[in-house]
Amino acid sequence: MYNDIILFKLLLQVYGSENCYMRRVLICDDSKVIRIKLKLILESSGYEVIGEAINGKDAVNKVMKDKPDIITMDITMPELNGIEAVKYIKEFDKDVKIVVISALSQKSMILSALSNGADNYIIKPFEKSDVVNVINKLGG
Repeated sequence: MYNDIILFKLLLQVYGSENCYMRRVLICDDSKVIRIKLKLILESSGYEVIGEAINGKDAVNKVMKDKPDIITMDITMPELNGIEAVKYIKEFDKDVKIVVISALSQKSMILSALSNGADNYIIKPFEKSDVVNVINKLGG
């Protein structure tokens, strides 16, 4: 424990406190495979995945409870789609960053999500570099 405190203080001196903050991410996608892939990408890139949601309704509830810094949001999901979830979430927390994830064929839905408050988007299928580049542009 004592060594951890010394290491933390050293990191604060070298990098500054603003660079030691691990950004907290909520992953929202009805596909378990996509959630696992995003979790592996984000955690290996230094982000803390604080939870997973299986639809927009689940995401809204988890945002209110857990207050993530960043959300990855699939657009096409059961119960509450990503566009509607973005609207609700931005009403609750205007500062949270939301990245919608969708297929290129859903361009109009991506534009709708962006006009309703999403901050950026990722096209499926995606690679690690696609995800990391977009998330890093959010200030993460």
